[in-house]
Amino acid sequence: MALKHEPTAPHHSAQDALRVLEAVVRHTTGVTDTQLARLTDLAPERLTTLLRMLRREGYVEQITEGAYVTGDTLTRLGSAQGRDRALREKLQRTLDRLRDSVGAAVYLSRYVDGEVSVAQYADGPTTPVVHEWVDFRSSAHATAIGKSLLGQLDHNGRRDHLSRHRPARLTSRTITSDRLLLSHLEAQPPTVPHLDLQEYAVGTVCAAVPVSAGSSVGCLALSLPVEDAHRLRRAADTLNRNATPVLLSLAI
Repeated sequence: MALKHEPTAPHHSAQDALRVLEAVVRHTTGVTDTQLARLTDLAPERLTTLLRMLRREGYVEQITEGAYVTGDTLTRLGSAQGRDRALREKLQRTLDRLRDSVGAAVYLSRYVDGEVSVAQYADGPTTPVVHEWVDFRSSAHATAIGKSLLGQLDHNGRRDHLSRHRPARLTSRTITSDRLLLSHLEAQPPTVPHLDLQEYAVGTVCAAVPVSAGSSVGCLALSLPVEDAHRLRRAADTLNRNATPVLLSLAI
């Protein structure tokens, strides 16, 4: 299976952030923003934005002399001991913040060994998760999560998945034609969120954006009750703009 994802804005931001972190790690006694601009060749405004995000996420700290050093988050994620737990906790804090930002339940999903998997999610009393009335593994054709993950595979990878999970009609809006679904996936620009407009469940709309690191295929998604459908695209845009910390955590 080959991947077919093109870089999106969050991916570019994560790549730039990694360049900044690499420079900080190399300078154990600290490195100033002026030095970082020279080392990374990033514009001052761009660098300032990235440093603000990296400080907020705990990847770097600013010492009294104004220089930047590695932060606690980077130390814990870079350690072999306890890394999995540290990564899960870091991702959960990020998902919780995203849930509050978009006002919706938020999901982190991955495509592992040919199957859709919801790895983590953040919900709340006013932002409930979708009721999984049909296994997400067999309903990728109908969910924003599934379509986002399938959209990052090549044509053969998509056909293989659909051959193992035949598209079934879950609501009157579900696409059950392989040809039509594959056509939609092929035509979808990587920067545009995948949507589920009551295709999986009546009364629920969803959106998903890619968050793939290396050979790992993943996505961030949100769900809303249909009465809040007017908020879906704006919430999806917010989710996409704030995907960089998730990508960064997965890439380190």
